[in-house]
Amino acid sequence: MLYLIATPIGNLKDITLRALEVLKEVDVIACEDTRVSSKLLNHYAISKPLLAYHDHNAEQMRPRLLAQLKEGKRIAYITDGGMPLISDPGFKLVVACQKSSLPYTVIPGVSAPLMALCLSGLAPDRFLFCGFLSSKQGARTTALEELKESQATLLFFESPKRLIPFLKDALEVLGDRKGAVCREMTKVFEEVKRGSLSSLISYYEASPPRGEIVVVVEGTSSPPFSPEDLKIHLQKALDRYSVKEAVDLVSKAFGISKREVYQHALALKSEKTRVP
Repeated sequence: MLYLIATPIGNLKDITLRALEVLKEVDVIACEDTRVSSKLLNHYAISKPLLAYHDHNAEQMRPRLLAQLKEGKRIAYITDGGMPLISDPGFKLVVACQKSSLPYTVIPGVSAPLMALCLSGLAPDRFLFCGFLSSKQGARTTALEELKESQATLLFFESPKRLIPFLKDALEVLGDRKGAVCREMTKVFEEVKRGSLSSLISYYEASPPRGEIVVVVEGTSSPPFSPEDLKIHLQKALDRYSVKEAVDLVSKAFGISKREVYQHALALKSEKTRVP
């Protein structure tokens, strides 16, 4: 049996009694980083053989773990913190177990995305975990464009250095929605900042963040509208205001990003110049 065990993301007390029992009973513990996992295991006086299983060695280690499972060994798989498989190579291990008809189960516990969702104060009835988006702006904005029509609350992992670029792209593509930046959860310097995306940008530009971060952004609340509706309203605004003012007004009225409205404004201007 393979046991996928949730571990604390900060506070070592955030582990279940069942998880501790299983960790004491298994034959081997596969972990993301043996140094990090050793701190948890030593705290609870658990001594078991450790095998490193991470992105850089997963292809080589996976057959070894499968072979031990086929021999009847009990193996626990843990990450540096939180639920296994969430943005880590454990998923491919589970797929390999399925293909080999090897049993596995989950020992549940703390999860950073779910904790951030609860802390954010944003709607929890529908949510979409998006993990880390690309570090490249073009790919990141493309991904955000694909998400902007979702009515589900959006959850993202981010690093401190990339937080401001991410928030700026989210503001540009999604509009100035409500959001929350949940940082260092369950740790000494835990912080949750809630507000509009623009206000979050201002805060973190003045106070550069540190630590592990989950960003939560509200889903779209805009009612469906036809492109023709948008075109009509935008043309009326362009007849009375500058492009910048018209884009700002229509963006707020339709609850969509200024970037999207600006593209429509350019298209309308182009159509006018083509008319004989």
